Amino acid sequence: MGSVSAGLLVGVNNFTQPLVLMNEELKLKSSVLDVLDIPYEKSESIAIFDSRVKVLKKDECTFYIASDQSVAFEFYGPGLWGPISGIVCLEKDLKTIRNIKITHQEETPGLGGRIAEKPYLKQFVGKSIFPKLIFMPEGHAAGANEVDAITGATGSSRAFEKLINGSAQKYLSALKER
Repeated sequence: MGSVSAGLLVGVNNFTQPLVLMNEELKLKSSVLDVLDIPYEKSESIAIFDSRVKVLKKDECTFYIASDQSVAFEFYGPGLWGPISGIVCLEKDLKTIRNIKITHQEETPGLGGRIAEKPYLKQFVGKSIFPKLIFMPEGHAAGANEVDAITGATGSSRAFEKLINGSAQKYLSALKER
């Protein structure tokens, strides 16, 4: 019975693996188009991505460059309760955030999980990533590089701040070496 079950699971895995990979590619390309502000129909996202986004690989870093020279890159790292991943897009000055999207997070729903909500992420638009983003107590962000942390989710906010700043430093250092 165990051998039959194992055989079935291996067969199902082999059958579905190409579909899983295709869906992951679709999710990535759609997310990149979203942060680059490139309009698309869901059924055409891969074709639009392939025709409108240049992919540049430098060391272990991958950059997505739009025709207006805005640059997007993925970030991934630890949150307070689990991994956080997403994509950030910088204007062509490589300092100003155009857009940010969280693609995965495991923070507490209603608290740290708010990092993935559009109203929270909107505050990053137009903020400077240099010298680094600073998360301030909610309602106190006033500087060009300051954003509000989430009240009641200090650990998640600090983890997200560290992740964004570390990723920006790593990716932008690699990009400037090109």
